[in-house]
Amino acid sequence: MDPWREHHCEEIGRFIFCDNMLAMLDAFDSQDAVDDWIAFLDAVRASSIAFEHAKRPSSKIFGTVFHVLRTGKSLELIMASHKLLVDLEKHFPRVHLSGSDDSQPSSNSPSKLVVAEEAWSPIIFCQDNVTAAGEAGDKECGRPLDPSSFQLLIEELAGILTETQFESSNLKPLQNMLLFQYLVIALEGDFLPRNATMNWNMQRESLLNMLLGSRKTIYKGLVKDCMKVICQLSQFQNELNKYAEFKKSSESQSPKYRQTALFLALPEVVKNTCVSMEKLLVMIMGLDFSKKKADIEGHTIRADGTRTPAMDIILDELAYSEDVVPLFLQIFTEPKWKLEIVVQYLWKYITKPSVRTRKTSGSTYDSTFHGALRCFSNKTGTKGIIKKMGADVVQFLLAHGFQAQLSILAEENRYDNHAGDQEGRANALSDLCQMFISAFDSLRSTNQHMEILPIGKEALFTAATVISMKS
Repeated sequence: MDPWREHHCEEIGRFIFCDNMLAMLDAFDSQDAVDDWIAFLDAVRASSIAFEHAKRPSSKIFGTVFHVLRTGKSLELIMASHKLLVDLEKHFPRVHLSGSDDSQPSSNSPSKLVVAEEAWSPIIFCQDNVTAAGEAGDKECGRPLDPSSFQLLIEELAGILTETQFESSNLKPLQNMLLFQYLVIALEGDFLPRNATMNWNMQRESLLNMLLGSRKTIYKGLVKDCMKVICQLSQFQNELNKYAEFKKSSESQSPKYRQTALFLALPEVVKNTCVSMEKLLVMIMGLDFSKKKADIEGHTIRADGTRTPAMDIILDELAYSEDVVPLFLQIFTEPKWKLEIVVQYLWKYITKPSVRTRKTSGSTYDSTFHGALRCFSNKTGTKGIIKKMGADVVQFLLAHGFQAQLSILAEENRYDNHAGDQEGRANALSDLCQMFISAFDSLRSTNQHMEILPIGKEALFTAATVISMKS
């Protein structure tokens, strides 16, 4: 064995197999202990990732690094353990599609799902009859989180995003955000390959589906807390700016370095937490879609159970509190699902035209974003929509829906080089912009005292620019 590699293996062994390991874990605030654990993390990285044919670390090593992330009392330790876990997750995926990494996959041999059954996972599903004392003991020893602990983590995120929590150099909020980010990466790494198979039997066994279907998970509460965190994150960004001004005007007391380092780390951690929360909601909605499709095709079983789609919960929350609409849509950026949220919200309040007779194929209205824009073509329809939703909410929905539709069209145009299709999309884009401007003209003519919001002005400027470029 290479002497350099042998040195790191010995370093790992010194930590993993020492009798007083848990005692050392409790001594994180000692600088000597911090230095020792940083050396341990470096050794794990060197022995696991630095070599081309390195083997997956043992479950004990994974669990130890995970415990460092959850209980470390040093900013350096927390950040280093999080980065190591994320890198290990990417380097040693528990689930992947065979041939997905090949440079020239064969079209005649479809990819197969490969699952490392014995691989360590940060989320564990115990039997429901496990005693509370047993669960507590597992958590004390650094075991993976169970569904109730995962939900508790999101509840804590929803309750700690306040400026005062950080003035005292409290590392727990940042620690929880980094822990959540890692868990979402693990869920995503397990779910996306399964979802790509379009096979419900594979999707049923995903960590995400088992997490949401667990009796320890309060599903509706989980989705609502996810929305709450997303909305708070946008406000918290403003609080961080205020905190920056506060630190400039008044030098903080000791520990000065710890506060400064924490403050420097917060903006990026908050941003990434927001992205992770959005990814979680997108995965849940994607799972709901797959389950609905499987149910229609007769592939579901009684054990799959039933639950309210996340989309319905999101729409109910937005309708219940209109103040949440601008905050949520500002942060939620994934075009496909953002457009779906906007469209379904609009059609909840738009009066549906009368349906055709039984001999016809369906209704006379187009339940898409284009169809919603057409409902603003006359003052009567526009006045009714404003009365039900309010002018500001309508503006937010139309502007965000327009932005999402633009993003989708741009993405389609990027991957399609056929001249005919590109010309068709250019015409569709121009029509969309014309309809969007007409909808706002109808809003202004119906409500002359309405003030166009900044996001509405931005969207109108974009639409006018697109039309002028085509002409």
